[in-house]
Order: sequence, then structure tokens, then C-alpha cells
Amino acid sequence: MKVSTEFSKYAAEYNSHNIIQEKVVKKLISDIKKKPQYILDLGCGSGALCRALPWEYKHFIGIDFAAGMLELHPKSEKIEAIYGDFNDSNLFSTLQTYQFDHIFSASALQWAEDLDSLLKNMAALHTSLSLAIFTSGTFKTLNKTAGTKPLLRNKNEIERLIKLYFDVKLETVEYKLKFKSVREMFRYIKQSGVSGSRNLLSFKEMKELMRNYPLDYLEFEVLFIQSS
Repeated sequence: MKVSTEFSKYAAEYNSHNIIQEKVVKKLISDIKKKPQYILDLGCGSGALCRALPWEYKHFIGIDFAAGMLELHPKSEKIEAIYGDFNDSNLFSTLQTYQFDHIFSASALQWAEDLDSLLKNMAALHTSLSLAIFTSGTFKTLNKTAGTKPLLRNKNEIERLIKLYFDVKLETVEYKLKFKSVREMFRYIKQSGVSGSRNLLSFKEMKELMRNYPLDYLEFEVLFIQSS
């Protein structure tokens, strides 16, 4: 298993809050060795992966439970953006009626309510996959400084569950996103969605954390999963 580190300059002045997610999409696509024609994207959001695909395909289905994001997703005769929750097993009954030769998911499955059940449902589609799941190593120093538990599953747990259902290649990538100030850093956390829209600290505790946070960057740990 390979561990690599990438730095991304603070980019709040560019009015963008998905720097890491864009890097994740780029890596997912660059790692794939073939050009699937019938694609499923679980947790597709506004369509970052769809827009980034560099090859022609026959059919693309994006699934998300945020209707506002789906409104922004590319649509065409060969692209469908469908409202659905990957935590719902009934969704996969519907997906069984479609043809897929590859499943993508970038920066979404860490929020699965029951990852074991979700992976079992995905395996029932009998196709290859490329996944990127954020792990508990994300915001490692922030959680340690604040004395809070990680929101996300640890890497070992994710790996164990994945191996129950798939023969895969695993790679852990650590990213660091730098900021000019702690205030901009915490604004990013609030606006980017990387915290899962969960407020775990009171205003007083947040102020204390901002005073004590020792770094000028946030840490992200992403487990990349690629079918063999």
C-alpha cells in the first residue's frame, strides 16, 4: 500500500471550496486503466466526475440525495442525474435494471450509514469500481487539538469491509490544504461540506480551538479503492 502526500495552496481567494475533492476526482480517473461505457456515480453531487471524464461513453447515471446539487449536474441524452439515497437498499433494486460496467464514487461514501450493507448492495451489481473514501485521518490534528472524536471511519475498518466483497488495489493518499489564516481555514470547513454539516463544538469551544490550532493547513486522508 502506497502513501503519498500532496500540497495544495490555500485557495479561498478563488472562491472555491472543493479543492481536495477535485484532486480526488482527478486521481480516480487517472488510475483507471480502461474506458467504461456504462457508468454509475454514487454521490455524484453537482457532477465534478462527469465533467472530468476525458473519454466518450454511452450512458452515465449520477445518483445523489441533494436535489439542489442535481440541478447543477450535466444532463444530456446520455446523462441521467437521479435523485436517490445510496443508503436505501430499494435504490439498488432499481439500479439492477440498468446496465453498468463501472461504479465511481468520489468523496461521498464516508457518509454511508451502514457501509457494510452499502458495499454488499454494490457488489450485487457485479461490476468493477473506483472509489475514494475519506477516513478518520482527515482533520487529525484538529480533532486532537479540540479533543473530539473523528466523524469518519478509520482506514482499517474500511479496508476490512471492502475486502469482504471486492478484490481491490488500495492506496492511501494524504493531502494538506494550506491557508493564510486560521479564520479562513475554519470558514472553509463550514462552507465546503467536509465536516458533514455537523457542528460538534460550541461557539466558545470553537474560539478556543482557533486560538490553539498549531498548523497552517488541514489534513485529509483518502483511501482509494480500485478493482483489480
